[in-house]
Amino acid sequence: MTFLRSLDRVLAKIEFILLVIFLSTMVVLAFTQVVLRNLFGTGLLWADTVVRHLVIWGGFTAAAIATSEDRHISIDALTKFIPVRGRHAAQIFTNLFASVVCYFLMNAAWKFLLDEKAAGGELVLSIPTWIALLIIPVGYGLMAIHFLVKLLERGASAFGARTEAR
Repeated sequence: MTFLRSLDRVLAKIEFILLVIFLSTMVVLAFTQVVLRNLFGTGLLWADTVVRHLVIWGGFTAAAIATSEDRHISIDALTKFIPVRGRHAAQIFTNLFASVVCYFLMNAAWKFLLDEKAAGGELVLSIPTWIALLIIPVGYGLMAIHFLVKLLERGASAFGARTEAR
């Protein structure tokens, strides 16, 4: 379990660094575009496309971070009325379900990525389209890992609590 927590923390730190890089790049490119357009009547032809894709990269990276910090979107209206034992079971089920969904989405995104790679299209600056879309399966994979770590942590704590009660 310690290894999984360490892996989760390392992944979250890398994701945070990447998110800062993506956001900084977006701000610099957008600011550069505004300055170039307003002062010089020109702009970088590729900047808007790169910013658009960086938004996707930032979104998936932020979703992975949110999952790691257990701050992903959740509906907790029912859990307020469930007893503590039931809440743990609901959290375990939710994390299991979310990790399975992320796994299937990752597989579907991977197939889509392979199709894009076979098509051989280019985004901008000779960057293949499939590289720009790589974040989709990677992002779902990271979320699946984080959900699995949460699942195992909650399962271990629930199992540990039961064995201590006996």
